[in-house]
Amino acid sequence: METTNRLIHEKSPYLLQHSHNPVDWYPWGDAAFSRAKSENKPVFLSVGYATCHWCHVMEKESFENPEAARALNDAFICIKVDREERPDIDAVYMAACQLLTGRGGWPLTALLTPDKEPFFAATYMPLHSRFGQPGILDLCAQITTLWQEDLMDQGQKILNAVSEIKGHLLRSFEYRPSLSLDESLLGAADTEITRRFDSRFGGFEPAPKFPSPHRLLFLLQRHEQGRSPEALNMVETTLSSMRAGGIWDHVGFGFHRYSTDTQWLLPHFEKMLYDQALLALAFLETYRITRKVFYARTAEEIFAYVLRDMTSEAGAFFTAEDADSEGEEGRFYVWPFDEFRRLLAPFPAHWETLLNASAEGNFHDEATGRKSGTNILHTGVPLFEWAPRLHVPEADLIKEWEDIRSRLFAVRSLRVHPLKDDKVLTDWNGLMIAALATGARILENPVYARVAARAADFILTNLRTADGRLFHRYREGQAGVPAFADDYAWMIFGLLSLHRADGNPRWLARAIGFQGILDADYRDREQGGYFMNLDPNDLPVRPKALYDGAMPSANSVSLVNLTCLYDLTGDKQWMDQAVHLAVSFFDTVKTQPSAHTFFLTGLSAVLQKGNLF
Repeated sequence: METTNRLIHEKSPYLLQHSHNPVDWYPWGDAAFSRAKSENKPVFLSVGYATCHWCHVMEKESFENPEAARALNDAFICIKVDREERPDIDAVYMAACQLLTGRGGWPLTALLTPDKEPFFAATYMPLHSRFGQPGILDLCAQITTLWQEDLMDQGQKILNAVSEIKGHLLRSFEYRPSLSLDESLLGAADTEITRRFDSRFGGFEPAPKFPSPHRLLFLLQRHEQGRSPEALNMVETTLSSMRAGGIWDHVGFGFHRYSTDTQWLLPHFEKMLYDQALLALAFLETYRITRKVFYARTAEEIFAYVLRDMTSEAGAFFTAEDADSEGEEGRFYVWPFDEFRRLLAPFPAHWETLLNASAEGNFHDEATGRKSGTNILHTGVPLFEWAPRLHVPEADLIKEWEDIRSRLFAVRSLRVHPLKDDKVLTDWNGLMIAALATGARILENPVYARVAARAADFILTNLRTADGRLFHRYREGQAGVPAFADDYAWMIFGLLSLHRADGNPRWLARAIGFQGILDADYRDREQGGYFMNLDPNDLPVRPKALYDGAMPSANSVSLVNLTCLYDLTGDKQWMDQAVHLAVSFFDTVKTQPSAHTFFLTGLSAVLQKGNLF
């Protein structure tokens, strides 16, 4: 008989995925921690997101397993969190995981005291211990012994560990203001990025390889300022390699989340809204600088994917599409060679070579390296480079490819589609609004501005409180979760981009209003910058993000926003605030400049007196 737990009442698709687990899950809240205190049990916290492949693996192995569920229920009070719905919870306990293990990722697993203090953390955990990695069953047994039977002996050790971890956590969210600003960080970031650049395939790290489009935007800014002679080459190499690789969906458009190899071939197949928006911005800005149609066309194809598959009937943008379908990662996207050859029978034979399809296949299991016999279609280099090699006019090759792509797309559409995470997030929508508005301006296409305006109106109508503040999440007609600093920062970014695209003063007025709320509710008046969350007492520490990861931080975006507000209004208060924000984090960014490139984009604008790319 199917079980049902408390998650059945939640709106998050990720939590609903776990609502029939035999694990007695709670959502994050007072009820779970009150029970933990009354029963004197530790808390098992599991954080993930709906389109995460390894989250699915851990659910199948452990959370759907009756034996593991009994062990978890006996040893812990169990809490599930959607990291996209509660990024503040994720930020705090991911910081703990990185402090304890030196690495992070999802699913995130943490053990907490009933007072929310972490004392153990890990990422994916197998059911049984293996290769020195603890398994769920052994963890439950060990913690039961430690927490209950040896509590008198071990309790003080746990408390000491908790105290030490909390001290490290507090320091990890502390930033000491600088006494001055200068351009040294910009040059240091240039040097660091250039040193890490892969001159063959592009990108800036070994596998796994993430797109990091905010680094590309920083490099474009440096190129335009004449400060980095290699910047444009690094951007073009990276964008063209990604666009020709398997990380790009050649049949249906859009970028997958990241590549597991150095040449951008084998991706993790989930598609995230923020990646589409940030990469569209990178392709658009590169087109503006180079006027190469390839970049404009790619941005248009990203928008085509988002408008087709990631947009609600009301005009808002969904969050993500899953990597898995029918229980297998990538199944929707890969091609058995026999099917591929049959579909391409009417076309020249060179397409097998051009699309890198073979009987052996190029899609292999990430863990074992075993070939699957299926193919990730990719061109290796852009089509315009193939045309002279094949002695075919570029226009003819592109037309031929579009005929093939349409045929493949029609057949693929009949497959079981990956799950779509259809919640609407304010911050991610603000970023997509900015990308579309920028597309309208650079490509001179007013359709994109209208689409962006419709999404902005949806957020302004459906995700606001009675006093004008924002909510973070909307799904099935219901807004919820008080906004985070990121929601304000990215909505301001989107509204300012819309104002620049269509000149409508209401977007600027709304952006200024939201900046006022961000300053009133989230600003750290002692050390500067913006806290992530509204409630200072909900977590062991109040997080303040600066690192520019998959998405730039709220503080980095705010630095860009404040310089834009100064640029658009000429009001000196915005530049004064920008300088204060830059000073707050300048010394911290010195430790690793290339990890804060969107912040550096804003810093460069501050130093240039408000002139952005």
